[in-house]
Parts: sequence; structure tokens; C-alpha cells
Amino acid sequence: MAATDCVMTTSSIPTPNTPLSRPSTPTSQISPAAGWVPVDLRELWSFRELLYFLTWRDLKVRYKQTAIGVAWVVIQPVVTMLIFSFFFGHLAKMPSEGLPYPLFYYCALLPWTYFATALNSATQTIVEHERVITKVYFPRILLPTSAVISGLVDAGVSFALLIGMSVYYHITPRLTTLLLPLFMLLAIATALGMGLWLSALNALYRDVRHAIPFLIQFWMFLSPVAYPSTLIPAKWRWLYGLNPMAGVVEGFRWALTGHGQAPNSLLLTSAVAVIVLLVGGLLYFKSMEGTIADRI
Repeated sequence: MAATDCVMTTSSIPTPNTPLSRPSTPTSQISPAAGWVPVDLRELWSFRELLYFLTWRDLKVRYKQTAIGVAWVVIQPVVTMLIFSFFFGHLAKMPSEGLPYPLFYYCALLPWTYFATALNSATQTIVEHERVITKVYFPRILLPTSAVISGLVDAGVSFALLIGMSVYYHITPRLTTLLLPLFMLLAIATALGMGLWLSALNALYRDVRHAIPFLIQFWMFLSPVAYPSTLIPAKWRWLYGLNPMAGVVEGFRWALTGHGQAPNSLLLTSAVAVIVLLVGGLLYFKSMEGTIADRI
């Protein structure tokens, strides 16, 4: 019995030719979401911490190794305000709806500067994160979104100066001031919608980045930044509102100061244009998201 037991024991030892069973490793496949919904909100929520770190990184990189740091946020609109006040105000005598020229122009430059900075950053963000995109999966929409959100910090600093100017020129708060977040929300949606279009196009055609400065400059003169929208004939004002930033700029100025006409038809047309621009940008970005990593 002992010999038999010994033989059975040695036969149970695996030989080199005996295949060993290995535990199966679970695999997961990442594929684009089906359907027409351009944004998976549950997926975005699961990546909310990544959005925070991308936004924080944009702010750190923007002011890293700068001599005056965040003061650049105020310098650009202030210098532009002084130039506009001198040339368009004192020389060209452009109407200012009863407001002092510095306040008239700075009220418009604050939302416009935010929009221009956010749009430029959102356009470049896909190309700037090329190495990350080609190695790690995450919702690509977080990149232009973080660029748009980080610009709000700059706008907050500029708004502090605007409050000081309002006190200096004896502009008292009105009920219309409560509408300021609404106009900033329209500016955010416009920057994000246009940023989605241009960031995807810039990943495919690098000519887009060269056209951005010209586009922003041309867009500014199509918006009531250097002039009031009342210069546009009333019958054409709804068409002028197809420019989303027309309603944002004019509405922001009116809501803060109470001067000028309420941008009723202008704002309505601009709001519709913002919705179309944002939904179209989301759909286009989604259609390009699956191939951006291969074509960037």
C-alpha cells in the first residue's frame, strides 16, 4: 500500500509538458456611445476630478514664470478701454448712452475679453494635449470645457475692477444687475460651442490656429463693443442678434448700468443662436471624438 500511495503521489505532480490553468483576466472595451445624445452626463460626472485638475493646470500654466502674474487679466482690458475711450469716444464722439466712456467700454470689454480668451484656449487645447489623448482614454470634451471654465477666474478678477469703476462713477446697483449671471452664462455657452467646433477642426487642419486671431478681431467689430447696438436700425436688430455676443455684450452693459434700451429682440435672437451653436458643436465634436486620437 505504501508503494502504491507513493506512485499515486508522484503521478499527481505536474510535468513540464502539462499546461497550467491561468485565471482569466477581465477585459473592457471602450467604444463611442450609441444614439444622438452628444454628452454622457454620468461619464462626465465620473471624471469630474479630472476636469478640476485640468482647469487648475490651465491656470497654473497661464501665469507660470510671469513677472506680474494675474495682473495681466486687468491690463489688457484696461489698455483697450483707454484706447477706445480716446479714439472712439473723445475723437469720434461715439454715443455712449449717457455713460462715461471708460465705464461704457469696460462693461463691454469684460465679457468680450473672457469670450476671446476662452475661445482661443479651447481651440488650442486638443493639440496641446496630443500626447495624453493618444495614450489615455477620457472624455475629450473635458479639454475645451476646462479651458472655458478657467477663463471665469480671470473674468472674476476683472469684475472686481468693474465694481470699483461703478462706485467711482456713482452707478448704483439695480434689479437688472441680477441678470448678469444670465449674460455670463450665454458667453460661456458661446465660447464652449464655438470652441468645440474649432478645437476639433484645429486637430485636423492646423490652419485654424492661424485664423483665430483674425476671427476674434473681426468678431469684435461685429459686436457692440466699441459702439452701442442702437446704431443698428431697429428693423435689422434681430438679424444683428444672430451674432451671439451681440446680445451678451449689450445685455451685460445694460444689466449693470441700467442705461440704454433693454435688448429684448436682440437677446432673444442671440439666445437662439447660442443654443444652435452649442448643440451643433456638441454633435460635431462627438462625431470627430472617435478619430481625433488617430488623426491628431
